[in-house]
Amino acid sequence: MLLAIDIGNTHTVFGVYQNSQLIADWRVTSMLQRTEDEVGTQVRTFLKEANIPYKEVKGVGISSVVPNLTDIFTMMSKKYFGIDPLLISSSLALGFKIHYDDPNSVGADRLCNAVAGYERFGGPLIVVDFGTATTYDVVAKNGDYLGGVIAPGVETSAVDLHRRAAKLPKVELHFPRTLIGQDTVSSMQAGILFGAVDALEGMVARLQRELKRRGEGTATVVATGGFSVLLAQHSSIIQHCVPSLVLDGVRIIYERVRKRQKKQRS
Repeated sequence: MLLAIDIGNTHTVFGVYQNSQLIADWRVTSMLQRTEDEVGTQVRTFLKEANIPYKEVKGVGISSVVPNLTDIFTMMSKKYFGIDPLLISSSLALGFKIHYDDPNSVGADRLCNAVAGYERFGGPLIVVDFGTATTYDVVAKNGDYLGGVIAPGVETSAVDLHRRAAKLPKVELHFPRTLIGQDTVSSMQAGILFGAVDALEGMVARLQRELKRRGEGTATVVATGGFSVLLAQHSSIIQHCVPSLVLDGVRIIYERVRKRQKKQRS
């Protein structure tokens, strides 16, 4: 079994794969104050509750955009599983070209989204990841990573609005019954969430026009991330919603790298 870990700025997601099947997953808050022992104990508890013997975990793959937590989870993997984890980065032989001035600056989660999205749906492809930031990753029809767009995330926008406006409360993020709010909370929910849908549809339309101009054709649109299910229900341009896409990418990249290493040893 493979333990795949996606460390984000707001949440960390764990997933256990048996071959290509995700058999269990958990989401927790990303906290910089955690030690490798706290993380290791938590992971073992998750595995026990899912009736997965921790000794069955034979590999660990990590996608991280939080360097301090990368070190902690690496130490956890070595101490609690006796495994040197595979850290996802552009330095690995991913099998496609990264059209970025500095490929090392592309987040591991974005690389995972590109790999898993292309593996499942082909290209051209637009992957929209609704996390701390909302990212748009664009994949060519030949699988190359063309680049993308980074915008404020849905929850980030809500928190910042509350923080900067003294009389605006912190609100739960769900769509209100009507667009025209009749109280402060529903007005904020409408602005944040319907605004996010309009931003999504406007940005995707721009990206589609750019892809057509480049001769790529019309891209498939895939949503992932914490708010993907909620927003997909309110936008017809999202063709597929795969919340586990980053974890899937960790698995695919892990399998490719290990297979290549075996060939080199033989």
